[in-house]
Amino acid sequence: MSRLPIRLRVTAALALAMALVLAASGWFLYDRLDSHLATALDTALQVRAQDLTTLVRQSNASLAEDSGGRFIEQGESFAQLLDRGGAVVDATKPLGSASLLGRTEFKAAESEPIYANRSSIPGLNEPSRLLASPIERGGRKLVLVVGATRGNDAETLAAFRNELLIAGPIALILASIAGYFLADLALRPVESMRSRAAAISAETPGERLPVPTTRDEIERLGQTLNEMLGRLEDALQRERDFVADAGHELRTPLALLRTELELALRHGRSPEELREAVRWSTQEVDRLTQLAEDLLLIARSDRGKLPLSLEPLDADELLSSVVSRFQWRADESARPLAHDAPSGVPLHGDRLRLEQALGNLVDNALRHGNGSVSLRASNVDGAVELHVEDEGGGFPPAFLEHAFERFSRPQPGREGSGAGLGLSIVRVIAEAHGGVAEAANGPAGGADVWLALPSGTSYPS
Repeated sequence: MSRLPIRLRVTAALALAMALVLAASGWFLYDRLDSHLATALDTALQVRAQDLTTLVRQSNASLAEDSGGRFIEQGESFAQLLDRGGAVVDATKPLGSASLLGRTEFKAAESEPIYANRSSIPGLNEPSRLLASPIERGGRKLVLVVGATRGNDAETLAAFRNELLIAGPIALILASIAGYFLADLALRPVESMRSRAAAISAETPGERLPVPTTRDEIERLGQTLNEMLGRLEDALQRERDFVADAGHELRTPLALLRTELELALRHGRSPEELREAVRWSTQEVDRLTQLAEDLLLIARSDRGKLPLSLEPLDADELLSSVVSRFQWRADESARPLAHDAPSGVPLHGDRLRLEQALGNLVDNALRHGNGSVSLRASNVDGAVELHVEDEGGGFPPAFLEHAFERFSRPQPGREGSGAGLGLSIVRVIAEAHGGVAEAANGPAGGADVWLALPSGTSYPS
């Protein structure tokens, strides 16, 4: 069944359900008709018994003489009158002198009317139904038995059964055909969406699936698929921008490196000139290496596979380690660099990644800020915040909401020594630890960038 088209599967399911409904309905109607015919026969026997009771109470009346009269229909009904001993007193002609009741039935009929069924009656040879009821004639207690054949009822049931056997399959076939066309009509919006989806590609941005206004599962499916297409389109655009920006960033150091090497090759005449060219080339290679590592880190985070080596950390020790790494740069530029963290502030994270994130923030503060640079840690609402602050001009207000985007810079154009990935990497590392990265301008000026991480007691391992 799973290999069949959905239209045929829906049609088969509908046909099976329809067959069950038709079979149940036919059986119910057949059973109800049988019950109604039996009730009608019992009612007719009661009426005939009342009429014959009036007849047999007359001294000169005879059941045999009325066999073709108004109370007894020849070949279809019959009657018999029994005395207290069970002997036949009077009967219609086909019955003869044999009693229609057994001893137990006769005893019960002496006190109240009873019904009984017979597969055959002498002279009729057809299934019949009997009604035996007590009567009195001239002070004598008798039992009157009236009956009728069930041949008419059987013929009626047989005719009705034959009609069901003919009409049922026809109705099933018609319902299956109608179900097939209804399934085809219901699936047309899906086919329309499929054909449109087959035409959508990366070269046709903005294309969406046609969504029918049916307010059902098909409409919700179309809306969900369109939302998915939008997310995929955004992701594809981000990847394209990422590749374009990465290519732009790689082109500059490669061009400079090539220029330095060509100048050294053509014009480098002394060892000092060659060493200077190698020194500049080494700086560009270092820049390329750092950019490649940054791009690799971001790519791994996009796939959700940024590896972390988690361990218990102390905030004060972590900040002190970062300060010691950058102390020589701060001393060269005569910029105070210090840290402040309360003792016993626990963290649970990757030391190297957190030092990398804080190092990016300190590097930005030393490169783009002014005045002193301070690192501090604090507990805020169950999280540990690691701040890096400077006393420079801060971020342009319009840049704050884009500060953590890839290749974003506060300066217009592409000038500057950085690639615009430092803050992006800070956010990636913060999110990998289950935290967030934020940036703001201080009240007295300067930039304040921080990581908010879960504390050591709440971080999920």
